[in-house]
Amino acid sequence: MTDTVKFRSRLSPEKRRPSAFWVLALMILPFWSLMVRYRFTPQSKLPERGPFILAPNHYSEVDPIAVGAAVWHLGRLPRFMAKASLFKVPVLGWLMRASGQVPVQRDGVARSASRDGNPMSAASQIIERQDGVIVYPEGTLTRDPDLWPMRGKSGAVRLALEAGIPLIPVAHWGTHRLMPRYAKRLHPFPRKTIEVAIGEPLDLSRYAGKPVDQRTINEATRELMDAITALLAGLRGEQPPAERWDPSKHQQSETGRF
Repeated sequence: MTDTVKFRSRLSPEKRRPSAFWVLALMILPFWSLMVRYRFTPQSKLPERGPFILAPNHYSEVDPIAVGAAVWHLGRLPRFMAKASLFKVPVLGWLMRASGQVPVQRDGVARSASRDGNPMSAASQIIERQDGVIVYPEGTLTRDPDLWPMRGKSGAVRLALEAGIPLIPVAHWGTHRLMPRYAKRLHPFPRKTIEVAIGEPLDLSRYAGKPVDQRTINEATRELMDAITALLAGLRGEQPPAERWDPSKHQQSETGRF
C-alpha cells in the first residue's frame, strides 16, 4: 500500500480571496471533519495557480464532497462540471453560479451559461479565470463489482485536448465506508479515513497537432483511466482486474461486496 501522510490545509491566494466558497466551507467542513480525516500520498499536490482538469474515480454518492474538500485542503477552489438542471434549483443554483461551477448538458459537453451555448466557451472561461475544474471521466458511479474504475467517457480528455488544459488523474479510497455505493444514508461513526493520491498531469504531448478524432479521444481516455487505476491500486495495495469493466460488455447486480 502506498504511504500516506497527514498535513495541514494549504492556504493559497485563491483561497484568501472572499468568495462563495467561504460560505460553503463554513457550512460543510465542520460537520464533514467530524466524519472524515484525510491522508494524502506525499507527492500529492495541485498547481498553485493556473487552470487544470482534475479527473477522479467515482464509487460513492458522497465522492463530490470528498473530492471537493480534498481540493480545498490542497489549496485550490473546487469547481465541478455539474448537470445544467441543478443550476435552476433555488438557493443551490445561486451557490453553484456564485462559486463558478460549470453547467453541462445531458450529452456531457460543457456549455457556457451564455445563450450561445458554445461548447468551448466554458473552457475559455476556465482558462481566463485560471480555475481548476473537476470532471468525473466515468460519468457515473463505477459498475465494477469491486469498485475499480470502469471504462471512461470522453468528456475530460476532449476538454483537455481541445483547450490545452493540464489533465490530472486522482484516486481516493474510503468514501464507500462512509456511504456505500447505492446506499441511502451515511455511516458517520466511527470517523472514516479517506486516502488520496494526486498523480502527475497526463502527458498528452504526442497528440499535439493531431486531429481530435474518436481514435485519439479513445486512446487518451484509456491512458487516463490506466493512470487513475494505478493510483487507486497503490492506495488499496491490490492488483486491479486485468480487464476494465465495460458496461456495454458486462452485466452485474447493482450491489458490490463493499
